[in-house]
Amino acid sequence: MSYSNFSTIELNVNPDGVSTLVLSRPEVHNVFNETMIEEITRALEQLKDDDSIRVLCVSGAGKSFCAGADLNWMKRMSEYSTEENYNDAMQMARMMYSLYSFPKPTLAVVHGAIFGGGVGLVACCDIVISERAAIFSLAEVKLGLIPAVIGPYVVNALGPRIARRYFLTGERFDATDAHRLNLVHECVDSDSLSETQNKLLQELLSCGPNAQRTAKNFIIESLSPQMDGAIQAQSASLIAKIRASDEGKEGIGAFLAKRRPDWINSTSY
Repeated sequence: MSYSNFSTIELNVNPDGVSTLVLSRPEVHNVFNETMIEEITRALEQLKDDDSIRVLCVSGAGKSFCAGADLNWMKRMSEYSTEENYNDAMQMARMMYSLYSFPKPTLAVVHGAIFGGGVGLVACCDIVISERAAIFSLAEVKLGLIPAVIGPYVVNALGPRIARRYFLTGERFDATDAHRLNLVHECVDSDSLSETQNKLLQELLSCGPNAQRTAKNFIIESLSPQMDGAIQAQSASLIAKIRASDEGKEGIGAFLAKRRPDWINSTSY
């Protein structure tokens, strides 16, 4: 089965029931914009109740998995009102929760740049395989923003203590560190990605689908129920306010203009 009514993603299902969702904006390293967010959400909605689907694989076309947010989209958001930013952020919050709560096993296979929202997608998936050369970053604070909508999922994956460091520094870290920090389950050379993916798919397909659904739902509803409802509204409200703030506008403006933001007053570090 093939799904062709998308412009920013590719969606296919093979005869074994393995669905592949590929982020497909390779010319811009698969960065998010409002269209991609809507299409991912719609694709997940189409797939979740399809009994023929056993596993969902998420990957990215081109040189990167997902390098965060589209610059043009970010610029537009900085000019929106707080209410408009809130509505926009809620769309992304719903997308992230749709992936996190997807009732079938989810497997992310990542490479290249995994920044911002890309890290959020990784944190939402059940199992993550990364190319060893991949680079990760939660650099929102360098733009005067915060990783709000993706925050609950990243904290759930890393733990609060580790998340504090990377939320507050915005520094980059490699796949080896991502593996050590539990963001990634397996870190392999690029030529081993497909082999590792196929081995995991065999393991997943050998299990009872109802048992997998029940086990996953138990974890979500019993151990992390706070991901739904109020936390989405809270995170969307936080990013809406900070996007519309003077600091947020300055950070995005400085980034687009390739200059230092005005809060950097020293060259000694």
